[in-house]
Amino acid sequence: MIDGNFVVEGVAHDYNFLPENCVNPAFGSAIGEHMYHQHQKFGGPGYALEKSLYLNHGVGTEGLGRAVLAESQSDVLVYHETPIYGHFKDGGSRLSTGIELRELWPERVLVYGAVSPLRPGAVDRVDELVDTYRVNALKLYPIDLVEGRVTALDLGDPEVCFPVFERALERGLKVVGIHKALPVGPGPASALRIDDVQGAAAAFPELTFEVVHGGLAFVEETAMLMECAPNVVVNLEVTSALARTAPRRFAEAIGAFLAVPGGERRVIWGTGCIAAHPRPLIEAFWNLETPRDLVEERGVEPLTVEAKKNILGRNFLRLHGIDEDKLRATIAGDEFDTTELAPAWGGRTQS
Repeated sequence: MIDGNFVVEGVAHDYNFLPENCVNPAFGSAIGEHMYHQHQKFGGPGYALEKSLYLNHGVGTEGLGRAVLAESQSDVLVYHETPIYGHFKDGGSRLSTGIELRELWPERVLVYGAVSPLRPGAVDRVDELVDTYRVNALKLYPIDLVEGRVTALDLGDPEVCFPVFERALERGLKVVGIHKALPVGPGPASALRIDDVQGAAAAFPELTFEVVHGGLAFVEETAMLMECAPNVVVNLEVTSALARTAPRRFAEAIGAFLAVPGGERRVIWGTGCIAAHPRPLIEAFWNLETPRDLVEERGVEPLTVEAKKNILGRNFLRLHGIDEDKLRATIAGDEFDTTELAPAWGGRTQS
């Protein structure tokens, strides 16, 4: 918690850049180097892992969990599996880590399971994720490697994606996360746009579509999508780093979302840990004030304390039907129920 306010880490990942996990080791190595550069930049001094650990999958499941729950103000961790099969054999963020985290701390961990609708068996994969792994939501990626070809995913495609969404609803799932805006390796930039989300949102009003990395690019288009589709929410994974590294840019992006009717209830916090350590980003966001000139001269919607409380925790809990008071009572007295934060990455930071 921060100042007594509940915090949900909306996205955590377990990246594995080891050569044996890369479909193309050269591409995989380049992605890893790029991600480590961003990792250093996002958190700042004292919050970057040693490079050898970051690139060699060395933090481990428990290290990831403790970075979020013991070393930051986060009270809940939401783990996202990813289906980036074009570059990584395990999809980029393997499901098993999320399941292990939930076994360690069942009251504090939720899991999004990955599906690639462009691959055979996608509908059956939804059943497997529900029956075997008891996931809380689905996670999709907008690009895949199909028969040797890099292919863009169209969420509005009634033949490719709609059967997956129909099965999700049949199995009781209500949320579909879709990676947008942030490139991870080669692929068509057009796939990272948000244009295709509206068709899916219109066809499936009972589903909520969670645009992950919302605001990192296509800010105005994303705000317009929120205006048109009330079942679209924005997840700030990686975008949240701008609160520390580019606060004016962040204030403009978040202001665009807050200007949408009910917008402050439709934005979800996330850092993408292990992409960045969550603590400095949470603190930067909590302390951020929208610059007065942006409000007075450009009409940017200010980021209020009430909006911060919603974004940091309340919105995610509401989206998933979790009662905050009951959850607070459930986790009271456990090992993470303390205001004293442990050293970042267990002290294994860059010298």
